[in-house]
Amino acid sequence: MTPSARLSAAMEVLADIAERRRPAADALKDWGLAHRFAGSGDRAAIAGLVYDTLRRRASAAFVMGAETPRALLLGMLAVMRGLDLPAIAQLCDGGRFAPAPLREDERNSLAAPDLSAAAPFVRGDYPQWLHASLRHVFGDEAAAEGHALAERAPLDLRVNTLKATPEAALAALAHLGPVPGRFSPLALRIRLDAEGKAPPVSAEPAFLHGEVEVQDEASQIAAILARPLPGTQVLDLCAGAGGKTLEFAALMDNKGQIYAHDADIRRLKPMHERLTRAGVRNVQVRSPRGTQDVLHDLEGHMDLVLVDAPCTGTGTWRRNPDAKWRVRPGALAQRIAEQAQILEHAARYVRPGGRLAYVTCSLLDEENGAQARALLSKREDFSIVSPAETTLALGTSGHDLRASALLGREGVLLTPRRTGTDGFFISVMQRG
Repeated sequence: MTPSARLSAAMEVLADIAERRRPAADALKDWGLAHRFAGSGDRAAIAGLVYDTLRRRASAAFVMGAETPRALLLGMLAVMRGLDLPAIAQLCDGGRFAPAPLREDERNSLAAPDLSAAAPFVRGDYPQWLHASLRHVFGDEAAAEGHALAERAPLDLRVNTLKATPEAALAALAHLGPVPGRFSPLALRIRLDAEGKAPPVSAEPAFLHGEVEVQDEASQIAAILARPLPGTQVLDLCAGAGGKTLEFAALMDNKGQIYAHDADIRRLKPMHERLTRAGVRNVQVRSPRGTQDVLHDLEGHMDLVLVDAPCTGTGTWRRNPDAKWRVRPGALAQRIAEQAQILEHAARYVRPGGRLAYVTCSLLDEENGAQARALLSKREDFSIVSPAETTLALGTSGHDLRASALLGREGVLLTPRRTGTDGFFISVMQRG
């Protein structure tokens, strides 16, 4: 397919997303099934155009003065990819499979795109209804934080120290150009290509042998700051597919016991294969069994309980740009209620002197500090571990993290703009 034909295809997908209010991944999959002539390179390029447009939807609409799929895509080419008017006009020449030629009003908009008069939520490319929440956290920097969330995310890997060293993993993947992470000693970072496509890491021998796992550096940092110590008893209460469970096992050198649980048994399914591939031997998966309490014997005995809470995912918008336009106030209220219930439930399992680590991939105080404060108001036997002290678990890089991240009274907040990672919140509480 020609670059112009890819633009036309991306406009079709964007129209489908708007008309049927569906996730971008579903619309792209259906388009690919209906256009089997398109090769993998074409599909990847079209997906890149669609996701980049969703990343900059608000600013593109402001520049173009319209929110049609065509206007959004053309605006994105200007505000994100930096194409000038002649370059965009060349792509829209009206030829076979190409978009129609630019109208006069489109030419005027694309000739000098200017966002200086736009509202903060437009410059930051996030929903207007979330501006008050983001401003509460970031003040006048809310638009800048949102803009960083609208960039593409790199591909981060975690070295599994049960099977490899960071130096060995770097050498094994040298052809992909990885660089060490900024804060996590286990992280390797791989930049995407010009169209946002990541290399097929899951086909690499280092991945197949369990030497590396795909995991954002912020998620790695969160697990390290929770401080799972070798020989201790740990409960990962919302384990999902097991990303932090696997990291805990490596940090504990397979010593002690980790209990992995999730309320949805379907989320646990990938974990079993991942545990085997990673060489993990100290994890016991406690799958839900109807109304049976499968964790009753753990109450009051855990040295560490991790709550990787379900949330709005505002910190992962770089990876899921369509999610920020689909989230609604009702969804936030539902998540807040779920988090409070889970956190209060998790506190039951912490032994006296043990720790409770509360983690989200959200930037909103309603889901972060406010939840920690709410728990402390109910459980006087818990107190916050100083965020400055928490960062010391990273060793020398903890000082760098402390200088870059946003430290509040309740925890540490990582953001793409400040730390170059996904947005993550980590609060550690100790039971007296």
